Amino acid sequence: MASNTVDSTVTDAVVIDANEADFQQTVIEESNKRLVLVDFWAPWCGPCRSLTPIIEKVANEFAGRVLLARVNSDDNQSLASQFAVRSIPNVKAFSDGKMIDEFTGAVPERSVREFIERLLPSPAEEQRRAAMQTYAAGDKDAALVGLEAAQVLEPDNDDIRIDRAKILINIGRIEDASALLDELAPLAKMDSRVEHLRAQLTFADTGPGEDSIDALETRVSKNPGDLKSRLALAKQYVGAKQFEPALKHLLQIIQTDRTFGEDAGRKTMLAVFELLGNEHELTGRYRRLLAASIN
Repeated sequence: MASNTVDSTVTDAVVIDANEADFQQTVIEESNKRLVLVDFWAPWCGPCRSLTPIIEKVANEFAGRVLLARVNSDDNQSLASQFAVRSIPNVKAFSDGKMIDEFTGAVPERSVREFIERLLPSPAEEQRRAAMQTYAAGDKDAALVGLEAAQVLEPDNDDIRIDRAKILINIGRIEDASALLDELAPLAKMDSRVEHLRAQLTFADTGPGEDSIDALETRVSKNPGDLKSRLALAKQYVGAKQFEPALKHLLQIIQTDRTFGEDAGRKTMLAVFELLGNEHELTGRYRRLLAASIN
């Protein structure tokens, strides 16, 4: 039952021993890069001794696309309890930081291979993940090229479109990002990630070419009824990450003329809420103020 134990990183290992101290890194974090199988076993377990050479052999067949992390359930009882291990051997599969499937018992080699093949990401998905790691490392252009290549492999993959749109917004290609989001399937358009990107697009046209905050504040102070300037001012404040003054101006628009710009005040305020998130103090407070203003 030999395994290739590593110290602080799993690098390109195929089989490692994991424990409570390093589980977050070796399993949870590593599962963002490749499929991780966690084999809960114990030295006294006969079926475990039968499964070990089988699962190690099959894991090695996938040339680093799969990591097998072996956890001694006797020595790591809190992990076994956390993941509801009731009998061993118990093999649990992790991807994107979450447990996605499992099997129990000493199953035959064919079944282990089928289990892994069913869970492995497609080549396009692997390309997408690699591209997003490149993006996280700061190389936006290379990440975009990688995502475009992944899209060629799977033209209907909306996860790839969403990631492409995210990067396009980040580099200022607003029209291209908007077009990508428009191409999404109806169900994908309901994804919370898409709602957040749509909120970003709401404010993406505010930039150096627009009037400054000071100029717009002066204009609005001289003419409080200039709702067009007040809306532009609110968007500039959002661009500067000064969310409370933005929300104050949007609330004023709603209270002055709910129909202005086809309800632009309320729609823009909802976009700000999306950017801030539901747990933000400003979101809760201004949701209540919004409700009081429109009732």
